[in-house]
Amino acid sequence: MGGPRLSVSLVLQALCVLLTLLEDGPQNTRASAPTACAPWCPEHSTCVSASACRCLPGFNSSSGEIFTSPAESCEDINECAPPSTVTCGRFADCQNTEGSYHCMCTRGYRLVSGAAKFHNESENTCEDVDECSSGKHQCDNSTLCNNTLGSYTCLCRPGWVPKSGFRNNQRTTQCEEIFPTWTPPPGVKSQNFSRFFEKVQALGRDFKPASAQDTMTELIKSLDELLKSTGVPNDLVDLCDQHRMATHLLSYLEDVLRKLAKTIPSGSSFTYNSPSNSELSLVIQERGNGTIIIGQSHARMQLNWAEAAEVGDSGPIVAGIFSSEHMQKLLKNASLELDPKKKAKLEEIHESSVKANEYSLLSAINTVFLSNKNTEKLGSPVNFSFSHPKTEKLEPWQELICAFWKGNNSGGYWATTGCKKLGGGSVSTTCQCDHLSSFAILMAHYDVKDQKLALITKLGLSLSLVCLLLCILTFLLVRPIQGSRTTVHLHLCICLFVGSTIFLAGIENEGRQVGTRCRLVAGLLHYCFLAAFCWMSLEGLELYFLVVRVFQGQGLRKPWLYLIGYGVPGLIVAISAAVKPENYGRLIYCWLDPKDGFLWSFLGPVTFIILCNAVIFVTTVWKLTQKFSEINPDMKKLKKAKVLTITAIAQLFVLGGTWVFGLFLFDPRSQVLAYVFSILNCLQGFFLFLLHCLLNKKVREEYRKWACMVTGNKYSEFATSTTSSGHNQTRVLRPSESGM
Repeated sequence: MGGPRLSVSLVLQALCVLLTLLEDGPQNTRASAPTACAPWCPEHSTCVSASACRCLPGFNSSSGEIFTSPAESCEDINECAPPSTVTCGRFADCQNTEGSYHCMCTRGYRLVSGAAKFHNESENTCEDVDECSSGKHQCDNSTLCNNTLGSYTCLCRPGWVPKSGFRNNQRTTQCEEIFPTWTPPPGVKSQNFSRFFEKVQALGRDFKPASAQDTMTELIKSLDELLKSTGVPNDLVDLCDQHRMATHLLSYLEDVLRKLAKTIPSGSSFTYNSPSNSELSLVIQERGNGTIIIGQSHARMQLNWAEAAEVGDSGPIVAGIFSSEHMQKLLKNASLELDPKKKAKLEEIHESSVKANEYSLLSAINTVFLSNKNTEKLGSPVNFSFSHPKTEKLEPWQELICAFWKGNNSGGYWATTGCKKLGGGSVSTTCQCDHLSSFAILMAHYDVKDQKLALITKLGLSLSLVCLLLCILTFLLVRPIQGSRTTVHLHLCICLFVGSTIFLAGIENEGRQVGTRCRLVAGLLHYCFLAAFCWMSLEGLELYFLVVRVFQGQGLRKPWLYLIGYGVPGLIVAISAAVKPENYGRLIYCWLDPKDGFLWSFLGPVTFIILCNAVIFVTTVWKLTQKFSEINPDMKKLKKAKVLTITAIAQLFVLGGTWVFGLFLFDPRSQVLAYVFSILNCLQGFFLFLLHCLLNKKVREEYRKWACMVTGNKYSEFATSTTSSGHNQTRVLRPSESGM
């Protein structure tokens, strides 16, 4: 029994040993032989076998850690990307690295140990960094650093506001002082202004953004207190200093009010009317388009809101108007410079050089300001309506104009370039400007009328009217001189008398509207002066018959005289009125409008008559020279020249020779020709009276008779006493008396 069981056990043991040896044999053989490896394993992997690769820790392939395809690659595992099991804790961020990761405190925080990184939440000791105390901030020098949890901001200092294009409480904030140091302009000394500046600086030191409106109110009150008593502080008497101070003051006020307004919340508006009637109106809104209107009692402004924004400014937009009546006196007596185009147009209308040396300020001084400081040339114009006291009817040389103050080193002056008047009533005027400044409505008194020349014209015409009236009475009442030549003299004087009367009474178009009255006056003047020249032509014709043809008393018959004297000018005026009736009357004077050459309906006939009379004049002087030699060859040359000169000058006036100066008066601004023409022609009536009445012997005798009748003396006694004394003089003048 024991023997067989033992044999089986031994067999089984031997079989196990054999199997073990058979299993270990090949392994030992492989271990001792070289292992085959896949040559295509990519970066970040190791070889597993001839057909497999394994990714390194922190990397993975699309097939997993071990892969067998040569197309696979090992990519970094982003341990920080969701879903992530990595937690770094508060105020820290996971930072992925190639094949691994670490944790870092977020910006504005740091580890207590000062280390740069850690690996898990248990190592997190991140705490806030005070950038302001550590000096790690980048705030501008115009701001104060404000530490925040994990960061910082930059705040404007007290009394400062963000510069244009910046916002407060940002890391990039830049600020400017609301009340910069304010002193009078160099060279201008004024204790009153210095005290005012000190008050303003005190406002700046105490300024808080929440009290911006109160600060504006106090600023305006201080300004009123400075100016309201006289308008100009009594220690500032020099005119240039006043204007320099005004320029400095207006510029500073505009800048300060703009900065103060920026501290008011967006969507607000503010209006303040001081006890002295100074007024401020503000609108603060976000950037946008469309039209906006800002109004107050002194002025209203309508503008495109897009024009109010400054380029690069992302904050609220400001627009405002500050009006002050007391500022008027500080700007008084400044010069006024007219726009060249406007000046040229005025000179064309008035036919004279235009100066605006005199003006009066009607409205308050209105300073307009926007967030946009670049307002010298706006993209779209701004409309204004300025209130002013009621104006009465203006003279032709007066006008309400829209002006603005233009400062310079010497002070400043009023200008009109870029502004035009759109219209208005008696208490307001509407203006349109393509730029912004300080504006006002001025009543300009244009120096278009030479007052001396106007006075000479009125006095000369008044004297001529008296002389012409005496001539008319003389020609009608003195029978010894009746004849065809007297008829010509009479009607020449009548035409000149009527024309001069109409000229004095109605030449100026006071209404500045070409209406029926003005057209009628222009037509009558056209007819009367043409008729006067036609009778002058008849004077020349009569003189031709008298001196050249020597047919005294055989001139034209009266029907022909009337036909030429009154019919010809009537025909010319009728044709002119039928062709161009609208050219009768002008804005300033009731006379012919020179456009379209219409003035030649008067100048053409006048030029023709003057040329004809000039020929007759030369011929007459030549014939008179011969007559003087034939009648009295022993007459001394000096006396002969004197008589000839007097006769020639007299005939110049009778024949209209003095109008030659008017024909050569192409430029009405030529003062020399204007004075000569006006003086000579205004005295034409006087010279006619002198020539045809006072130098005529028969007329003088009639005057003596009339004088004796008035005084009660006998004419024979008066004549006897005066004949002997005046005998020689009468003898000398007889040729002119008998012939001229």
